[in-house]
Amino acid sequence: MQQLGIMRFGHSPRVADLFAGGGSIPFEAARIGCEAVAADLNPIACMLNWGAFNIIGGGQDFRLALAEAQQQVIDAVQAKLEEFDVESDASGRRAKAYLYCVEVICPKTKYRVPLAPSWVISKNLRTVAKLIPRPEKKAYDIEIVTDATDEQLEAAEKAGTLVDERVVHPANPDREGVALSVIRGDRKGDAGESVNLLRKWDREDVVPRKDDVFGERLYCIQWMRDGAGEVDDDDDGGAASTFFAAPTKRDMAAEAEVTRLVRESLPDWQMRGLVPSQAIAPGEKTDEPIRTRGWTYWHHLFLPRHLLFGALALEQIAGIKDPSVKGALLVGFCRTLNYMSRMTQWMVRTPTPKKPADVVNHVFYNQALNTFYNFGCRASIGLVPSLKKAFPSIAIAGDGKVTTREASAIDSDNDIYVTDPPYADAVNYHEITEYFIAWAGPLGRKVFPDFVWDSRRELAIKGSDEKFRTDMVAAYKAMAAHMPDNGIQVVMFTHQDAGVWADLAAIMWAAGLRVTAAWNVITETESSTKKGNYVQGTILLVVRKRLKKQNGRRMDIEGEIEDEVKAQLRSLNAIDEEWRAERLYTDGDLQLAAYAAALRVITAYETIDRQDVGSDVFRKLAKGEKTVIRDLIEYAASVANNMLVPEGFPVSLWRDLDSSSRFYVRMLDMEHKGATKFADFENFAKTFALPTYQQLMGATQANKASLAGAIRLEGKMMEPGGFGETPLRRVLFAVYKTIQKDDPKVGLSFLKTELGQDYWTVRLTLADMASYLSAKTVRTRPDESAAANLVAEALRVDRL
Repeated sequence: MQQLGIMRFGHSPRVADLFAGGGSIPFEAARIGCEAVAADLNPIACMLNWGAFNIIGGGQDFRLALAEAQQQVIDAVQAKLEEFDVESDASGRRAKAYLYCVEVICPKTKYRVPLAPSWVISKNLRTVAKLIPRPEKKAYDIEIVTDATDEQLEAAEKAGTLVDERVVHPANPDREGVALSVIRGDRKGDAGESVNLLRKWDREDVVPRKDDVFGERLYCIQWMRDGAGEVDDDDDGGAASTFFAAPTKRDMAAEAEVTRLVRESLPDWQMRGLVPSQAIAPGEKTDEPIRTRGWTYWHHLFLPRHLLFGALALEQIAGIKDPSVKGALLVGFCRTLNYMSRMTQWMVRTPTPKKPADVVNHVFYNQALNTFYNFGCRASIGLVPSLKKAFPSIAIAGDGKVTTREASAIDSDNDIYVTDPPYADAVNYHEITEYFIAWAGPLGRKVFPDFVWDSRRELAIKGSDEKFRTDMVAAYKAMAAHMPDNGIQVVMFTHQDAGVWADLAAIMWAAGLRVTAAWNVITETESSTKKGNYVQGTILLVVRKRLKKQNGRRMDIEGEIEDEVKAQLRSLNAIDEEWRAERLYTDGDLQLAAYAAALRVITAYETIDRQDVGSDVFRKLAKGEKTVIRDLIEYAASVANNMLVPEGFPVSLWRDLDSSSRFYVRMLDMEHKGATKFADFENFAKTFALPTYQQLMGATQANKASLAGAIRLEGKMMEPGGFGETPLRRVLFAVYKTIQKDDPKVGLSFLKTELGQDYWTVRLTLADMASYLSAKTVRTRPDESAAANLVAEALRVDRL
């Protein structure tokens, strides 16, 4: 690698990623011998990059020192917890997990109702919770039933007290229950904002107050059996080594003791930086815990048990003398944070070899701060594995540098930039990582003083407006300015919206860059659970400085785009045909390839028709306005669409179809292949630039989506203009009439009346469409398939 760098650049290649995130790109660059630079605005991302270079690539001696320190921290924390005696029962058995639920007062019965969508605790251990009404207390006892029968398991599954966001419980004879929104007091404020009756928690709060709308209750404990070994993994099921029981008076006393300890210690811990003291800043994602629970400080997201464990662990980590080992332990502690929160769902699951039993889930199973009405809390025995987890060891041939800064502020020259930039709809990492910054920040400022320990939301590149585009131009212009003329950038991009690709083209253009190549790299493979138009690949755009100033005529550019798109798709289809093991490229991938091909052509020119079209990136676009670049990108999409003919559909007919008909024909093929995900329909609608596709849908559930068939459409969408005048719509209505009367002559009569003398000209075209409709609905809508076949045959044999 060093020799290759010297041949091209005169030195070892310098590779930078200015949106480094978790650090895979800089790490791999360093591993193969490059000088790597990892930059990110977020201190948690920078800490992960530091960890990749210094923990995974740190060598055997460092790893031994880290393992020794991990055990030292764990031993000290467990010794302190044993001293408090808050995680064991009277027999000395250790707790593995605590199960909690939210409680509310039902306004109809005045009962205090524990909430859960199901009261099954473990299918594997046949354990359920059973609600026992106590009329004199207007409350429920919760009995834990072990060795439950099949009938009891089924009853517990159906006995959930939270059904479709409604509180339903045995003491209320009205099975419709009460909407949770009514109990919460949801309404619109004076300014139209969403407000409710939830009390905003104060800084000193660690548990709900008695008069809060949402209470909290410990209702079950998972215990380790006598002689059970340690938990070895974050997801360790070990079902046979545990059992469940209702909390005893002793357990509740231990719970109260933990709360007392935390309440008394909280001010001191916060002052010393051992638990979070920050308020939660409102935001798109951070509004969720504020709005749904009234939590206003980050420590409110954690149970007293979590706060106790976290404070004890950070206290021990802070006492480690070696700063690198201390930094590595802080990285490990952030991993532990993913398992300790009021937002860790109790997952009841059927055992499999990979996932053996029920478990307290991690917080970020998706990129959000999700709150739950029943949740689990890992005891220390369930948190320790993440704290002492061994990191892999991989030798690094080069070296790595980490810096916390925005991309536009890069101050070092680099030969190669490899970036995966934020998309217009990117995850709000700048918000959700504050969950980790709140804990790690105080110690992080001492261990990593060069990092800025703030999410700096205002500097994050986000959104989809002119501010987003301007910020992106600034970032890529800075990279171009700190790159030699023979330097290279690789930009990863996966997005199916033509408008976002148009923005990317304008951004590259305004930054003085041109796309010279595009590689579609397969990142996922087909499986029985993934069918449809999901993107299997990522486009890698090879970008260089635009050194020539040349003008292009739009007419000529359109011709170049057409040739480039056709060549790109022919190349990918040839690869697909040669690779027979599975389908490599979906239509979505081919669409992305078409966009990338267009970028290769467009960004080669300084101006189009003597106009600096890249300047559009800096201004606010009117609603519905299309720039020259957007028009050219959509032209590339239309060229691709003309080539993406569904299997079994006549090629000669495909070219003449409108967007609605193409969408319908394509989705008939996808339904035939088993696609039922609404996301597939949504993505294809984007592919065909069809904003009104939902009118053509029969069902829009997330995993049970389908087209509206001939019967469902009936006489809808028959008005002049648009889909109503298309041959496909007329065939669908003819099939509907045929089903009604069980006679294809009725369908033909409609077609003849509707089309007049044109009927004889398009008769065979209509027959081909009816045959395709029949073939593609034989499994999904057999009645429609049979009727469409009758119509097709009647059309073919019809004579003057």
